[in-house]
Amino acid sequence: MGRKKGVVFDEGEPDDFDPENPYKDPVAMLEMREHLVREKWIDIETAKILREKLKWCYRIEGVNHHQNCRHLVQKYLDATRGIGWGKDHRPPSLHGPKVESE
Repeated sequence: MGRKKGVVFDEGEPDDFDPENPYKDPVAMLEMREHLVREKWIDIETAKILREKLKWCYRIEGVNHHQNCRHLVQKYLDATRGIGWGKDHRPPSLHGPKVESE
């Protein structure tokens, strides 16, 4: 017995979920909820990895961390905008994506 080659994961949204009437198909509603939770966990773990890289950069670079770690700071700030469990009911202006002023 050997290992299977090429495991395929279904990472997309459920096909039969109707956002207009989510209670029409309870199985699709639960699959959609699981999909949203999975995507949120991926975002949170990505931010944690970036935070660890940023800590490492601060320790290694020392005094020059303002210049040499700037790209990691920007990635970390972009990754943490709008993620987290308690931010869903706050206005998007407080936690939404960065608004570019013209």
